[in-house]
Amino acid sequence: MNLIMARQRSDPKREIFSSRFAFVAAAIGMAVGTGNIWRFPRDVGAGGGGVFIIAVVLANLVWAIPLLMAESLLGSRSRRGTIGAFREFMGRKFAWMGGFMAVVTVGILFYYTVICGWSIRYFVYAVSGKFSSGVGKTQTQNLWDNFVGNPAQTITFHVIAACLVGFVVLRGLKGGLEKVLNVTVPMLFAVLVLLAIRAMTLSGAGDGLRYLFVPDWSRMLDGEMWLGAFVQMAFSTGAGWGLYLTYSVYMRKKEDFALNSGIVVAGNHLASLLAGIAVICTVFAVQSPHFAEEAVSAGDQGLMFVYLAALFGQIPGGTWFFGPLFFLVLVLAGLSSLIAMMELAVRNVIDLGLNRKKAVVAIVLVTLAGGIPSALDLDVLSNQDNVWGVGLLISGLFAAIAMMRFGLERARQTLDLASDFRVGAWWKALIALFPLMFAVVFGWFMYLSVTDPSQTWYDPFQTFSIGTMVLQWTALFVVMLLLNNLFSRRLSRAAHTAHGDAPADGGGTAVPTHQGEEG
Repeated sequence: MNLIMARQRSDPKREIFSSRFAFVAAAIGMAVGTGNIWRFPRDVGAGGGGVFIIAVVLANLVWAIPLLMAESLLGSRSRRGTIGAFREFMGRKFAWMGGFMAVVTVGILFYYTVICGWSIRYFVYAVSGKFSSGVGKTQTQNLWDNFVGNPAQTITFHVIAACLVGFVVLRGLKGGLEKVLNVTVPMLFAVLVLLAIRAMTLSGAGDGLRYLFVPDWSRMLDGEMWLGAFVQMAFSTGAGWGLYLTYSVYMRKKEDFALNSGIVVAGNHLASLLAGIAVICTVFAVQSPHFAEEAVSAGDQGLMFVYLAALFGQIPGGTWFFGPLFFLVLVLAGLSSLIAMMELAVRNVIDLGLNRKKAVVAIVLVTLAGGIPSALDLDVLSNQDNVWGVGLLISGLFAAIAMMRFGLERARQTLDLASDFRVGAWWKALIALFPLMFAVVFGWFMYLSVTDPSQTWYDPFQTFSIGTMVLQWTALFVVMLLLNNLFSRRLSRAAHTAHGDAPADGGGTAVPTHQGEEG
């Protein structure tokens, strides 16, 4: 069946994942991040417990899995990063879409290294016994305030996080990413299981389980709850980030697109549930329900670094064992996602003509500089989190549009050809509905933001406002459109140098196939 009309491009030096386990482990590590550990526990309780979990599962089925399948097709069939993938699937005029997706994720990379730096610092605090039995909320609040108020410390740990990840990415797929993630991702789940079991054995943990899992059916038709579930899903799974697309560049030729995407989403959801049990059960068991609800409403940073940190000294073994383990999980989750973000940036730079060493050095230096504002000011970090976090919804829309331009039936058949799990008309229908789902979720988010009396929606310089989002998105759109022709020329020149011929140049109809790969 003539599914992909393209020239064959040989690159025997192209690295690929050694096994399906290695690819899936890397992809799950990409998806599981700090948000699973500090955002999900807070959101699920505030969103109606079991009802919120039902909504997240549905969002995963109709949004995350189809979109990850689309990303895997873009990456595995183009063998390029986001910019090159969009160029080859959609034509020379659309490389800017891949550029937009890349910059959104790099924008997250800048402040995410700061967050990973926090996690590393608190792991050091925990190992050194900072959270002993005599430490309460006042002390942990002071510790947090003193840390984030010290530029030398926040920048130092930002640098440590960026350089650690840069070292892993510099070593390439086999010597770096795969070797590290094959160890850290299973370790991450093992520690989460241990923490969840310990939390459930604490006296009073039942209140936390009820808070998490008992459905508040009155919230079933609550639009804000559904919005929260879809936003949590989009942030948590990595769908639309381009990270799964990037790892799919190194996918073996014969992989199961559908099942792999399902496993990644299921693994990510399991990590969220385990983290929710570990965090919420600990908070409810050790302190009063009033303290627990206060902790959950304290925001991501307050829940982790102030309230939860104050509880480890009150748990048997918490000071010397469970506290360090918890912050180790936070470090592992953050770094595994950060590796994927940096690899996305590096892959695009390599596609534009640089070798890996120069690309990694360039991206690390840019990350160090780009993260300094967030390291110095929490308001800047919150602003960037809002701007680029919501921008991921736009990136996801671009991936769906790429499938439509390529041809939904053609894409479905290509996916089905390499999948044990049948890719039927359901995938076409969900991708076709994606613009509508995007309009509903994005539109509802904007409506709530505009009508929120606490927000000055038109102020572009406010930490959170529609104005600041639109201003930065518009600037990015304009810059990417201006750079579109440059991207296309550099991609063609790099491909000619590496392969002896330029990639196909049509309107999204020519997608390269691959030779010289292992099974």
